[in-house]
Amino acid sequence: MKNKIGVLVMSYGTPESLDQVEAYYTHIRRGNPPSEEQLKELKDRYEAIVGGVFPLRANTDSQVEALQMTLNRDSVDKDVEFVCYQGLKHAYPFIEDGVEQMAKDGITRAVGIVLAPHYSIMSVGGYIKRAEEKAAEHGIRFSFVKSYHLHPKLIEALTQRVSKKLDQFEEVGAKRDSVRVLFSAHSLPEKILEMGDPYQDQLLETSKAVADRAGVKNWQFTWQSAGRTATPWLGPDILDTLRELSVEQVEDVLVAPIGFVSDHLEVLYDLDIEAQAVAGELDMRLMRTDALNTDPLYMETLSDVIIKAWEEE
Repeated sequence: MKNKIGVLVMSYGTPESLDQVEAYYTHIRRGNPPSEEQLKELKDRYEAIVGGVFPLRANTDSQVEALQMTLNRDSVDKDVEFVCYQGLKHAYPFIEDGVEQMAKDGITRAVGIVLAPHYSIMSVGGYIKRAEEKAAEHGIRFSFVKSYHLHPKLIEALTQRVSKKLDQFEEVGAKRDSVRVLFSAHSLPEKILEMGDPYQDQLLETSKAVADRAGVKNWQFTWQSAGRTATPWLGPDILDTLRELSVEQVEDVLVAPIGFVSDHLEVLYDLDIEAQAVAGELDMRLMRTDALNTDPLYMETLSDVIIKAWEEE
């Protein structure tokens, strides 16, 4: 009988239908229900994206399924079977539910990973803390992958996407070197800089690695999807960056949202709708790279770092 190793695959989470949006938003707001205006705004965003809310959750489900298949294909130890469990930050199954299910299934050894390549104590660190606390209740021995932002296969997958879109710019008559490449990620509160958090540095390292490999010299980093709080968030925001580029008379822009690994609201709405609208106003041609989703190179990246974490424990 094979020894089962649990893999807790953690991500932000998303509602599965519009009637779940209020509970989801309330959880994000730490139990404080949103106002009617706030709720309507979020629902409107979900309704605006192609296919509505449903593909978002399906994307993550598909990633978890593909990862389990890749892990069991790649594992050298044939006496081991990797079993993946989802753990979501703001929707069911929550992180704690995933750990609880492992315990019910008799899992005693597990690896945790977040579907985000870059570490921040405010993001990935928070996921790990919740998993650790629940695992301690059940005596499950966990090891965690904190980041994988420079894994060669991740860099290759991102590079392929940048190169493919630059080819498309050339097909519509733009000069490759004239396209400004904007690498982007979800903003976080500025206070992480005072904490010596590696998030920003890791994102810049990934950006440079991809740019170097793709032969891109004309690039910069920008932020997106900042929260609306009294405290300042990392900037500049991509909408402001686009306006600045317009002043510079940049006409062609490629956005590479390297902080996101699948098609979620921050990509399908914040970039494909909101940023595209601003680009349209500025008479600017804007494209974005395709999301990683279940790309085999991304699945192999995750598989590699999970197996390494398990073997090193």
